[in-house]
Amino acid sequence: MKGSNIKTIAKKDLASLASERTIVLAIALQLFVAIFSSFLMVGLTSIYDPSSLSHIGGVQYPVAYCGNDSPLRTYLNESTDFHLYQMDLSTAVAALKERKLSAVIFVSETLPNDKDPVKVTLYTIKNDIQASIVQVKLKDILISYETDLRRVRASRLDQTPVPLTMPHTRSGSTFYEFLYGLLIPLLVFMPAIVSAALVIDFITEEYQQGTLEVLLTTPVSRAEVVWGKVLACTVLVPVQAGAWLLLLMVNRIPILNAPLILIHATAYALVLILIAAFCALHYRERTAAQFIYSTAIVVLLLFSLAFPENPLNALVRLATGSAGPGQWVLLGLSLACIALMSTVLTWYAELAVGEAGGR
Repeated sequence: MKGSNIKTIAKKDLASLASERTIVLAIALQLFVAIFSSFLMVGLTSIYDPSSLSHIGGVQYPVAYCGNDSPLRTYLNESTDFHLYQMDLSTAVAALKERKLSAVIFVSETLPNDKDPVKVTLYTIKNDIQASIVQVKLKDILISYETDLRRVRASRLDQTPVPLTMPHTRSGSTFYEFLYGLLIPLLVFMPAIVSAALVIDFITEEYQQGTLEVLLTTPVSRAEVVWGKVLACTVLVPVQAGAWLLLLMVNRIPILNAPLILIHATAYALVLILIAAFCALHYRERTAAQFIYSTAIVVLLLFSLAFPENPLNALVRLATGSAGPGQWVLLGLSLACIALMSTVLTWYAELAVGEAGGR
C-alpha cells in the first residue's frame, strides 16, 4: 500500500466532513462541555449530590420565619448564612413567589415537651439551584433542632437507641470524582466513539452512492480506500481530545500526563475504528452497520469494566498522576489488537471491496 494514496483518500474525506451535520453537532456539543466545564461541574454535581454545594459561602440568604417561637429561630439568627425575617405565613409565601425570599420556614404550635410531633414546613422555589443550596445549609440547623427535641423527649424512650458510627468523608470529594471519574473520560472517549461512527458513514456511503467503482478505476488500491478513511477518522481523535484537555486546563482544571492520555486515547480509538470498519465492510448499509457497531461497543465496554485495569480507569489515573505499570499492559494489549486487526482488515478490505467491484 502507498502512503500517498492513503493520505489522498483521507484528505478527501476530511474535506467532506463539514457536510456531516450529525458529526459536526457532536463535536460542537463536546466543545461546549469542554469550554464550560467549570460551570457544568458545579451544576451537574448539584443535581446528583446537593451536599457538594455546602462549601459555597459569602452570601446571606433571606429567610422568613413563621409560626411558634422555638430554638430553631435562635439557630437561624446565629447562622452567618441567613438573614432572618419574622413574618406571617401568607405574606412570606407571597414574597417567596416574587423571589424576594430564598425560603420560608413554618414551625407548628406544638411545644417541645408535648406528645404530638413538632412539624416544621419548609417552602422553597421549585427547580432552582439556589433552593438546593439553601436546603443544604439548613440541613445542619434542622438537625441541631431535632437533637434538642430528642433531648427534651428522651424520658419517653423505653429502649436504648443503637449508636451508629458513620464513616468519615472528605469534603470536596464529589467534585473530584465528577471531574476525574466522569468529565475527563467522557471528553477523551467521545471523539473515539464519534470517529468510529464516522468511518461507518464514510465506507457505507461509497457503497450506497456507487462511487466505490469510480475510486477503483484510479491507481488507488482496494485496501488503500478503506485505510484512507480509517486514517481520516483516527487523526480527528488526538486533535479533538487534545483541544478538550487544553480547554479544561484553561478552566484551571489540573491534568497530568496529557501526552500519554492522548496516546492511550488514540490507541483505544483505533481499536473502535477498526471494529466499525469491519461492520461497515460486512454490512455495507449504514443502519445495520451502526446497530451492530453500537451493540459490539456496549458488550466490549461492559467486558472491559469487569476488570480493575480498564481503559477508563487508566485515563483517570493518568490524569491524576497515579498510573501504575498496568497502563503499559493495557497499551501493549491495544497495540497488539491493532496489529492483528489491521492485518485482517487489509485482507478483508481486498475481499469485500473486490466483491463489490465485481458486482
